[in-house]
Amino acid sequence: MTETQEKLFSDSFDEICAILAACSSKESVRDFLECLCTSPERLDFSKRWLSVKELYSGTPQRKIAQKFNMSLCKITRGSKELNKKESAFKKILDENFKK
Repeated sequence: MTETQEKLFSDSFDEICAILAACSSKESVRDFLECLCTSPERLDFSKRWLSVKELYSGTPQRKIAQKFNMSLCKITRGSKELNKKESAFKKILDENFKK
């Protein structure tokens, strides 16, 4: 990937984040994501978030892999992100899904 492409993709991602932050309803966000992502992408996105919530609640990685038919690599990535000092996952989960 070229430096120009990397900047373009980064700016595009920032724009998507701003659009989602500005949405006034869950339905608007859902409609936008349904247009932007294919059905398999939305499924993958949902499974990743479900795995993070399961990790947060203490479910073992292997059990999550079986439950959602996911690779341990994807679950481990979520676990690493959840365990970071300034984890955005942990912050969101703490604010929205008290243990």
